[in-house]
Amino acid sequence: QVQLVESGGGLVQAGGSLRLSCAVSGRSVSWYVMGWFRQTPGKEREFVATINRSGTSTYYVDSVKGRFTISRDNAKNTVYLQMNSLKPEDTDVYYCAADRYGSNWPFNPDYWGQGTQVTVSS
Repeated sequence: QVQLVESGGGLVQAGGSLRLSCAVSGRSVSWYVMGWFRQTPGKEREFVATINRSGTSTYYVDSVKGRFTISRDNAKNTVYLQMNSLKPEDTDVYYCAADRYGSNWPFNPDYWGQGTQVTVSS
């Protein structure tokens, strides 16, 4: 069974940057398509970004294109989300997710982390 643990969230001013990490244990991350979602309580979870197993293909929701970058280090069993030029509307709980057998688009994960809070102040 794979476990996902997010870290790196916090409070940042608008225009600032954060890097989220997702540490994967229990299985090699190279087996999985990985991605990030975000959610505000009471709203549907929103897709943010995904990356294929080799790291050669990525997809992003339009609202973060050019500001966020998803990457992975299979040797470290870790996936990252670099978030630049943050806006107050990026405030959410961010979740790491993994899909064992699918592709990176459409992305239908089987496993989820517990989430990390990102708060962007104006």
